[in-house]
Amino acid sequence: MPDAHGRVALAAVGLALLSALFFTMTYVLNRASASTGAHWAWVACLRYLITLPLMLPLMLVRGGARPVLRAIAAHPWAWLRCAGIGFVLFYVMLSYAAASGPSWLVAGSFQFTVIAGLLCAPLLYRDQRRRIPLAGLGVAAMILAGVLLMQFGHASGALDRAAWIALGCVLVAAVSYPLGNRLLLLHLERSGEPLDAIQRVFGMTLASQPLWLLVLAYAACVAGPPTVAQVWLGAGVALSAGVIATILFFQATGMVRDRPLALGAVEAMQGAEVVFAVLLGVLLLGEPWPTGRTALGALVVVAGIVAFAWIVARPAAGSREVAALRTDKGA
Repeated sequence: MPDAHGRVALAAVGLALLSALFFTMTYVLNRASASTGAHWAWVACLRYLITLPLMLPLMLVRGGARPVLRAIAAHPWAWLRCAGIGFVLFYVMLSYAAASGPSWLVAGSFQFTVIAGLLCAPLLYRDQRRRIPLAGLGVAAMILAGVLLMQFGHASGALDRAAWIALGCVLVAAVSYPLGNRLLLLHLERSGEPLDAIQRVFGMTLASQPLWLLVLAYAACVAGPPTVAQVWLGAGVALSAGVIATILFFQATGMVRDRPLALGAVEAMQGAEVVFAVLLGVLLLGEPWPTGRTALGALVVVAGIVAFAWIVARPAAGSREVAALRTDKGA
């Protein structure tokens, strides 16, 4: 039976997998918005401008936003940096990619985040967390290999100029998302501010608002006002990905923030977004079922997810690497 650490890790992996399902709606709704002619800047800023008021009732239920406001006031530049990287840079790049390439390329390429989170560790930490676990990296590479099989299966082995542009943008987004989240967790660890997942998401959303207002001004200048349909699509992304998926993901990473292998496993669950994207494409958009290399890639991704869940659930006595990586130090 898994020990207490294993059960927590499995719960975190489950939450991350659920967040991947809600986050997949980003690709579907963003592509739908782009097909209506929406400018990428409107697609980007509408999500987070709408996310903020959607989160206010959650904050009221939890006793108000005072702890978050105090934390931001004490370290405004740290919050602005984390929000600028993890929310603004991430979603600007992802939204631009939605207008530059097919949705399958966006969903597939973003799974580079599986490895990006692990590779960031040596640059962020000064303790044992800076070590890149070989077992975790190996399974993460397996998931990425499955993603690439799906990607090139969809593209019939060739990418045009627009697809390469989309690929570059999504790779930047794939690094920015886990980097911003890890930077915030590390900042809170150093400052000793005990903020939970909902408070962290609200704080990042609030801290990013000045930058989103700049994006809004740019969108208004170059594209004019958005249509009602585009606003509704933005609201759908805000609710499913900006609120539900992000809170679930932040909660999952917070549960295992001091265990690099388990944290990498949580981030790797985003690989399931490719599988979810295929399923939603079939059910909602009438796309054909994947075949050949695409289907094989989906199976490899699922196998990688199962392998990661097994690794983090093993008892410490059965794995010296897992035992060595675990620590009593918390954020």
